[in-house]
Amino acid sequence: MNFLQQSFSVPYQYKVFFTQGLFDVQNETLLQTIDNRLGPQKVLFVFDQGVIDHHPTLITDIRNFVQYHSKSILELGKHIIIPGGEQSKNHYTYVDTLIQAVNDLEIDRHSYIVAIGGGSVLDAVGFAAAVSHRGIRLIRVPTTVLSQNDSGVGVKNGVNAFSKKNFIGTFAPPTAVINDKDFLYTLEARDWRSGIAEGIKVGLIKDLEFFKFIEASAEKLTNRDMEVMEHLIYRCAELHLEHIASGDAFEMGSSRPLDFGHWSAHKLEQITGYEIRHGEAVALGMALDAIYSCLDGRLDKPQLQRILDLMVSLRFDMFHTGLNSPELIDGLKEFQEHLGGQLTVMLLEEIGKGIEVHKIDHSLVLKSVKLLQEYHENQCLNL
Repeated sequence: MNFLQQSFSVPYQYKVFFTQGLFDVQNETLLQTIDNRLGPQKVLFVFDQGVIDHHPTLITDIRNFVQYHSKSILELGKHIIIPGGEQSKNHYTYVDTLIQAVNDLEIDRHSYIVAIGGGSVLDAVGFAAAVSHRGIRLIRVPTTVLSQNDSGVGVKNGVNAFSKKNFIGTFAPPTAVINDKDFLYTLEARDWRSGIAEGIKVGLIKDLEFFKFIEASAEKLTNRDMEVMEHLIYRCAELHLEHIASGDAFEMGSSRPLDFGHWSAHKLEQITGYEIRHGEAVALGMALDAIYSCLDGRLDKPQLQRILDLMVSLRFDMFHTGLNSPELIDGLKEFQEHLGGQLTVMLLEEIGKGIEVHKIDHSLVLKSVKLLQEYHENQCLNL
């Protein structure tokens, strides 16, 4: 039998910048991400409606910035605004709108799309950029804690379909990510808090010292101390990038180690019609899986108590009626289906050390839900 075989690798590299006042004309961070050796490049700016609502001068600031730096950036005279939150991913209409704009504005593969918004908007815009011309250069400007420390610095893009999160999507690394802390000042309390969940997550499965830092800083985080939040975001982003570089960046296997607490979180979001934020769902998912880890004989009770106490001190709601939905267990199957291969779920052996398991006892999940509800109602852990 004759056959041909080809093997090749493609190096990817991108930077995550941390700045303030990105569109101040004296700030050249954005210019560092644009290759203008062949002259000024077309840049299409796409905005999250929520960002525009809270930063009403942003579009004017960007127009002034572009005019000032006309040797690097070509003024298109057009921008796109799409709704923020999960609705930007629930309706394929917005992806079509973006692809249509790429065509109408004659944007090519040497042009840039700059997405400014929360994680959901970045996901949708990233997907449109990835499939237009088989890939247009994408610059992400995350504007929430969650997107600055987690989703925005990763390599995934996608939209929802068939009532499943991120069913349609791509792995496509951005050209660059730019975190501007000015966007964080106008966040609602829920969005500020929501992003902290991903910090707790990486601390729980990877970094005990980081978990201790969050414990010690809980009051400051609750009071919106920006210096502490900057450290949390930087460390989360650092650990996220280390994970991407360490092996299975495009998730060819059946494991997704950074998704501790996510199998139930994704399903809970869908069950509630995305009434709760992703980070809020992750906090509940982590609490559920921490209790399960304890019931399963892995995590000891004092450490479980520390985890729950931290979430309470950060003012996360510790229960949602959606956890009692009979559909919750379907999240395990959907989690496995999304990755392929065997079911792989991250649990805890101790704070700072996760362990992957391939079987989950459904009855133990239901018991964990009941215990979490009792804890929420009585502030007492009765194991």
